[in-house]
Order: sequence, then C-alpha cells, then structure tokens
Amino acid sequence: MRPSLSPCLLSRGCLGALAFILGFLPVACSPQPPALAMDPLPGAEEMSAETSQAIAAAWRQRDRKEPVRTKHLRDDGSPRYSNRLLLETSPYLRQHSHNPVNWYRWGDEAFETARRLNRPVLLSIGYSTCHWCHVMEEESFEDEEIARYLNEHYVAIKVDREQRPELDSIYMTAVQALTGRGGWPMTVWLTDDREPFYGGTYFPARDGDRGGSPGFLTLLGKLSDIFQSDPSAVETNATQLATRIREALSVGATGSALPGSDALAAMLSASQRRFDPDNGGPRGAPKFPSAIPVRALLRYQRRTSNQQALLIATRTLEGMATGGIRDHLAGGFHRYSTDANWRVPHFEKMLYDNALLTSAYVEAWQITHREDFADAAKMALAWVEREMTAPDGAFYSATDADSLAPSGERAEGWYFTWTPQETTALLGDGAAAEYNAAYGVVANGNLEGRSVLFAAKTPEAVASDSSRKPEDVNKSLAASRETLRKARNERPAPFRDEKILTAWNGLMISAAARASIAFADDRYRKMASRAADAVLGDFAKTGRLVRTRLGPRTQNEAFLDDYAFLGAALLDLFEAGDGATRLEQAIALDAVLERDFEDKSGGFFMTPLGHEKLLVREKPRSDGAEPSGNSIAILNLLRLAEITSDDRYRARADRALIDLAPLLTSNPLSLGDAMMALDFALDAPKEIVLVSDGDAATLDPLLRVFGSTFVPNSVLLRVAKNSPSVKAAPLTEDKPALDGKPTAYVCEARVCDLPTNNPDVFAAHLARTKTLDP
Repeated sequence: MRPSLSPCLLSRGCLGALAFILGFLPVACSPQPPALAMDPLPGAEEMSAETSQAIAAAWRQRDRKEPVRTKHLRDDGSPRYSNRLLLETSPYLRQHSHNPVNWYRWGDEAFETARRLNRPVLLSIGYSTCHWCHVMEEESFEDEEIARYLNEHYVAIKVDREQRPELDSIYMTAVQALTGRGGWPMTVWLTDDREPFYGGTYFPARDGDRGGSPGFLTLLGKLSDIFQSDPSAVETNATQLATRIREALSVGATGSALPGSDALAAMLSASQRRFDPDNGGPRGAPKFPSAIPVRALLRYQRRTSNQQALLIATRTLEGMATGGIRDHLAGGFHRYSTDANWRVPHFEKMLYDNALLTSAYVEAWQITHREDFADAAKMALAWVEREMTAPDGAFYSATDADSLAPSGERAEGWYFTWTPQETTALLGDGAAAEYNAAYGVVANGNLEGRSVLFAAKTPEAVASDSSRKPEDVNKSLAASRETLRKARNERPAPFRDEKILTAWNGLMISAAARASIAFADDRYRKMASRAADAVLGDFAKTGRLVRTRLGPRTQNEAFLDDYAFLGAALLDLFEAGDGATRLEQAIALDAVLERDFEDKSGGFFMTPLGHEKLLVREKPRSDGAEPSGNSIAILNLLRLAEITSDDRYRARADRALIDLAPLLTSNPLSLGDAMMALDFALDAPKEIVLVSDGDAATLDPLLRVFGSTFVPNSVLLRVAKNSPSVKAAPLTEDKPALDGKPTAYVCEARVCDLPTNNPDVFAAHLARTKTLDP
C-alpha cells in the first residue's frame, strides 16, 4: 500500500498558515567560483583530510547553475558549511550538502562510526521535490543548535527515496507500524545494526512549534538519553520492529491456483465503495490519481460491458482533466489534490504520475473517442517533450511545488496561480473576462488570494454568456492560454530534479509509444526511442542497468521496477514500429530478471542477488503511486509468451499470479496493475500481424484502425514483404501480403482468422471479445 500522509502534511490550512520562507539563495554566476573555506561542522568530529579534499574538489567541479541551498553564506556567496553529501549525484542529497549537519550517505562508514562512538543513527529519507522535506530542512537541519546536538550525539544519514526505494520501503514499514501512517520526510532512529527503534515523519523543530509537541530537538535528546541509559529497552524495541518489518515484507502466504474472474469483480466492487460519484476519484480528500484503478476498470468494462466500471473510470479522468490538478497552460498533472473536487493540488509534478495518466487517457480515448481525453494525453506529452527532456533524450524526474514569489520568499504554487489583475494586464479586458470565466480566475482566488486554474465553464457556456460563437471563444481561449504560458515562463520556475531514473523513464517511454500508435503520430515514437537509447546506456556491454544518472554520473544498481518498467517500454516500442532490436532488448532484460531477481516459487524480489544485505529481501506485492515491479513483470511475461510462442514465459507468469492470488482476492485495489495482468491471463489475447508490401507507410490505414480501437490484451507485430521475419516471433513467418497489398492477420492461440486487406473487416476481427465469466 502507498503510505498515507499525516493529516497536517496534507492540510491546506496547515500549508496556508505556513507561508514558509526557505531563504535558500543561489550563488551568483561568476567566471571563477569562490574557494570553499569550510567552517567546522558544529559539534562534529574533524573530517579526514581525504574527505575534506574530496568535498573541496566537488565544490570546484560543481555545476555553476546549481543553487547553494543554505542560509549560512559568506560575504562572497560561498557556503560556510559543507558535508559529504556534496559528493553525491542525487539532487535531494545535494540540497542538504551545505547544512551544518554532519551528514553521511547510507553505507558501512556511517554504521561503523555509530558503533565506534556508541551512538544511535538518525536516518532521514525524502526526495528533492518534497515540500515538507524542505520545511524540515529549513527549520531543523539548517538550525545550528539542532545540528550541533545531532553531530554530538548521533550519526546522521540522509537517503533519497527515489535512488534507494528498498530502504524507503523497509523503514516506511517501521514508521507505519509505530504511528499508523507514513509520509515524507521520514525520520527514523536506528541502532548500528540498522534496526529501527523509533520513527515518524515531519517533526517541528521545537516544542509547541506548529501546535505540535514534542519538537524534534526534544525528541533527539530523549531518545539519545534512552539509547545510553537503557540499551536493553532500545534493543527490545528494535528487535520487535525488525520482526514486524520482516513479516510485512517477506514472501508471505502464496496461493495454490490461478485467480479467477471473481478477483476482477471484487476490484469493481471495491472501486464502487471508494468512488466519489460527484467528483470522480476516491471519496473525500486528499485525492491521489492512483487511488482508483482506472486502466483495470476499462479492461473489466471491455470484457463484461459493465457500464458502472466505465463510469467510474471516465468520471475520474474527467475530474482530473477539468480540475486544478491539471496544468491547463503547459500540460501535465500535479501530484495530488488537497481537496475533494480536484481543484487545489499539491503542485509537484512527477514524471511517473504523468506517464501513468497519459497511458490512461490514451486508453480512455480509444474507448470513447472523446477529444478532451486525447487533449489531456497530448498536452502531458508536450510538457514532457518541452520541459522535461534532457539533451540526450532521457526524461527528468520531477519539478518542485515551491517557487520564488515577487517578495523573494518561496511559496507553494505561486508559479501556477493567477489574479484577475494579472490576466487582464496580459490579455486585455475582453479576452481576460472570457478566460477568467472559463478557468475560474476570481478576485479572492482559492489559494491564499490567488486562483488555481481549473475548467470552471465550458467554452460553449462562456460563448452563451457573451453572445459569441463557440468557435470564436475557443480560438480566443487557445490564444490566451499561450500568452499566459509564455508570461508564466518569465516567472522564477520551480526547481527541476534533473536526475534520470530508469524506472520512471520506462513508464514515460511506454506512454509515448502507446500514444504514437493511438494517435498515428510518429513524433511520439521518436521521442520514446531516443529516451530508450539514453536509458539503456551500456547495457549491451555490461549486462546491467543502473538506477539513476545525473549528467554523466551514474549511481546505484537497478531494481526490479527498473528492469520491469523498461522491459515493458521496449515491448511498447517494438509494437510501435521501432524495430526488432527492441524485442531483443526486452528479452535480454527479462533474462536478467529471471537470473537475478526471480523467486523460483513465483514472482520477483525488489533487489538482485548479491545486493547489500538488509533487514529483509522484499518481494513487492502491492501497487502504490507507481505500479509494483511484480505487476509489470508479469504482464511482460504474458506479452512475451504471445510474441515468441514460448510457453515458458506463460508458466513463469502463472507462478507469479498464483503467488499473488491471496492479495488479488482479499485486497483487490492494492494491485490494480496486477489485475491488468490477470485480465490478460484470463483472456484469449489477440496476436496481430501486419504485413506491408515493402513500404511501411502503406500500413497506415490498418494501423489507424488498430490505434483507435481498445484492444489491451494483444500483441502487435509488423513485417515487410520480402524482408526477414522477426527472428524471435515465429508468428511473423509465412504470412504474405495478399495481392501485394498491406494485410492484417488476427490470431488467437496461434490460430488465425482469414487474412484481410479491408480495414473494416480488420476492425470486426479486433472487436471480437472473449466475455469474462461473471
């Protein structure tokens, strides 16, 4: 399950009362950077000469555009303090590299130091665009008194949850066991055996701050005292928590048979109970995009004609597409909505959210042919291409919620919000009046006096109010959106995390590849193909993926979701016409999964063989904001079985589904993506071979039929007449182009319908569906 966040962390009132000031100032650019003259970290042991020299070298070699996030600055703009995190590639860790805290990275050095000094470990886990991580940094980790206490009594470790998801999962389980909730920043007290004995999320710096007690400094003192005075109590608590973690994350109960359609029916029933019929998505607030399994519901509707499943999915997509959670100027979606009607979001933009939502809107368009769904997908892809693409084609990770307001203070959402005065100054009275009516820009706003844009009125309603033609209003609104987008680009933008994450890139590559087929737009395939080449890197030489990259520097071995998500992306690119090499690459990635990650009794572990020994080797068994690596790996196996006609893939997929059977039936909303794999397994998947007469463009009429049809449980193979068949796909053999014309073969279980040149006949073949048993 995705960790739930503290009510305070999600409360808009809490955020409004905060209006917090980080005070982190960028160093002015200059031809020669000031030398790094480090003050000793307060209360810390002196660093070795080797470490100090490495930090000084990292300062000299840093990207001059990278801001120095600290209030402890010298007159020349250089930081007073620097710590080991300056040596890291993670933007999140580097954000803390000039705190007065003596931060360590996760590793043996930190725990050996804790053992030598007989101190507890303070573990802080977060990510670069986490609003409350920034708050705790400014309030506590930038505070010299708190830093001194930490440095004198603890060994402090900082972890980027996006780089080390296995650590995040283990210690989040401990926090949830202790507090009943989770979130970031995550704050955990550990022994030098890496076992937790206390934890929580955000803590205010001192007693009474933000109405909370005790404060972080008080907790540090009490827990340090207990650690020294009552080690047996600490050991007992740590042992009990470690046991609970192992029980929660270990293999657990497995099934005895493949789940049936009752699991899919249970998913619909659970979705109905959770569904908000007025606004879409889950009832109440906050609303997360992943809380309703939209894509699984679309599949259920296809197999059962259940209109409630379609309603839940489309109403949820409508709510997000019209709400403030969507960026109506640049495209894409924010992290979640803080209210019940999708109006006021938490303004982070995450690559994975936008990838998953793009795929959902593409599939909803294939079912409904609603242009508003196509528009949401295309705008998200345009935002990624324009603002989130590295020079080599890979995709950046996220943008922050906070940005600088005109006052010089940092405020959440200011970059994205408007006042009537601002829109009128840019658009003029008439166009602004129409725009403000369409997008809800009002005098007092809905966020600290400013307005979050949302679709308040349809263009038709605005036209009716102004006695104008709807097409004229549409043109005016489109021109106004572009004017405001360009004007917004002149504002200080939120921080962009330019870390390249393999798993998240895989999700976005898949989304772009699917969009290229659905919308018959090869630009999206090319966008996806460049990213795939960039993320694959030296895989062909090394046989290994990496988890993250920042510029040329890579860090951390890849995890299950890196291999699974990128494997799915390569299969999607293969189907999008990017060549047989993509299929070969997907097969190669699966071979690594089988060798290094697979549990031979079924399913996959998060970490590979030989990974650092942790409290438990987790087998991910639920989806969160991102799909479980197991869910996507299973679907990859099912697709490979159809493409290659190799039933060994199907046998491995079945073992994994049987392993998940208890959860699929008892907690169906925890595994929405595994439900898609189960639907595939229970279906008669279509094996579609399109044969061109030599010119790939001649397939376009048939491809348009396929792309505009929702056929999720299928594989698509392309072959040109007089060219070699796809070596790994026997289905492409002996399939001629009839009468020298582009030809479609639609098969199930390797048995094919009569081939056809006729797009209408092809459409009829695609429309046949194996009805799901109720």
